[in-house]
Amino acid sequence: MLFASPLSISIILPTYNEAEGLPALLAYLQAESDTGVEILVADAGSPDGTAVVAQAGGARVVLCPQRGRAGQLNAGAAAATGRILYFLHADTYPPRGFPALIRAAVAAGVGSGCFRLRFNQPHWFLRLSAWFTRFDVNALRFGDQSLFVQRTVFEQAGGFRPDLQLMEDQEIVHRLRRYGRFRVLPQSVTTSARKYLAVGVYRLQATFTLLALLYWLGVSQARLVQLYRRLIPASAA
Repeated sequence: MLFASPLSISIILPTYNEAEGLPALLAYLQAESDTGVEILVADAGSPDGTAVVAQAGGARVVLCPQRGRAGQLNAGAAAATGRILYFLHADTYPPRGFPALIRAAVAAGVGSGCFRLRFNQPHWFLRLSAWFTRFDVNALRFGDQSLFVQRTVFEQAGGFRPDLQLMEDQEIVHRLRRYGRFRVLPQSVTTSARKYLAVGVYRLQATFTLLALLYWLGVSQARLVQLYRRLIPASAA
């Protein structure tokens, strides 16, 4: 439970089979946090013991009956006690001092926002892709950048759409903007390039671009998921 604070933060990590990398991330988050920050792991029954690892690392575990990022994020938000919700991937490290950066943005009137992106690999194409995340354009908003939002704004927007299996991050940003100012903070999160290395940098980026384009053109979720599974090996998904 958080100490009383008007700007308390709940970090929400959706997980499935993240036991290997989770201890280092939780240790980092604990080191950067204060008494006004709690960490929740919304786990969808990972068979690799992610929930046990999360508890050992000081996180509060929210057991989710079904796998799916949108549903897991909503479950984490429902269990959270913070006034600010901070949604973070389990392979992404926020910048040093991130609680103060988020609180300062909210205190300045920002309803929701994210950080810029940096990959943990120096490939020139990944650096170029990450450079574009500084621009405040919905088409460039993906979950890797993390997302902070005032609880009241999140609730007014109705949370993540649980019927979406892909593009749920872009979709919610569009709705969040209706209830408060959105801002891309100048600092960067550092995210793993593991999927790019497994699939191939150009192939994966082309796949993501195609899926985003088809989503904005109104292609159904069923067709998008079918295409995703066809283009990305199950071992890398």
